[in-house]
Amino acid sequence: MYENLCNPIKVEKNIRLYSGTSNPALATKIGDILHLPLSGLKIEKFANGEIYARFEETVRGCEVFFIQSLAGQNVNDLIMETLIVADAASRASCASFTAVIPHYGYARQDRKAASREPITARLLANLLEAAGVDRAITIDLHSNQIQGFFDIPVTHLTALYQFGDYFKQKPFDWGNTVVVSPDMGRAKVAKKLSDYLGCEVAIAHKSRPKHNAAEVMGIIGNIVGKTCIINDDMIDTGGTLIGSINKLKEMGAGDIYISATHGVFSGNAIERLQNAPIVECVVTDCIPCKVANELGSKIKSISVAKMLADAIYAVYVNHSVSDIAGGNSEM
Repeated sequence: MYENLCNPIKVEKNIRLYSGTSNPALATKIGDILHLPLSGLKIEKFANGEIYARFEETVRGCEVFFIQSLAGQNVNDLIMETLIVADAASRASCASFTAVIPHYGYARQDRKAASREPITARLLANLLEAAGVDRAITIDLHSNQIQGFFDIPVTHLTALYQFGDYFKQKPFDWGNTVVVSPDMGRAKVAKKLSDYLGCEVAIAHKSRPKHNAAEVMGIIGNIVGKTCIINDDMIDTGGTLIGSINKLKEMGAGDIYISATHGVFSGNAIERLQNAPIVECVVTDCIPCKVANELGSKIKSISVAKMLADAIYAVYVNHSVSDIAGGNSEM
């Protein structure tokens, strides 16, 4: 009667892919690459603004991947949505829940820059873990130290080399091109991009008197008459960026290109960039942008869907992140 208990039990690990409401277009691209449908998750709001989420299919024993960028005017709702979906999956006995967060909200609040300030990037990590998130996948965090705020595995990808491949297709004279870091903190990343492109690097020196405001004091490096590529992790209001652009032009820079992983574009940022003396501003589709790639628009977008799909597949089959093409987490 105990004979069957000695036989090995075959367990199949199923994968489920779901999307939040922040960026369904990116989630659809990822699903198409992985040949996985995006279905079975119902997300609604009650009349008072409370969020409701329910899986309409079983996730018991499944590896659940939930795609959600935490950015935009409703960023706090998107965070709550993610927490509620994670809690629902955990209570439905999923094998694991991976939060795929192309843009990690509150990343700029990663330290106490002044007394009595919160470290909200750490708070968000704690909330995600408390809700039942087992792993996180993200792209170009504002600072690498945020990975240490988690007690769960974090796959930290970078779009730096995708930007490099994008610019390599341009007919640039690389001996007359320079990558410009918008501040001292991004100098290491700018150097990596310049090495990848085979050109020089320059650094903007600035002061920041308050949030969303910065004053460019000068540029370290030779940019006179050269094509400049400014690289940053995000563009919010665009105020800092416009200051760097104007300073570069004052110092005799040639054509100016912008590249940033996260185009948050708060307020009139898009209008500022459209009127700025730049050739184009390239962002990823981590955050949706309606005017990107439209005729006459200076805003261009490249997709990170393949990189995220590779990361999801690698996590699913228990490969290391080092096996992922373009997934270098060293910033």
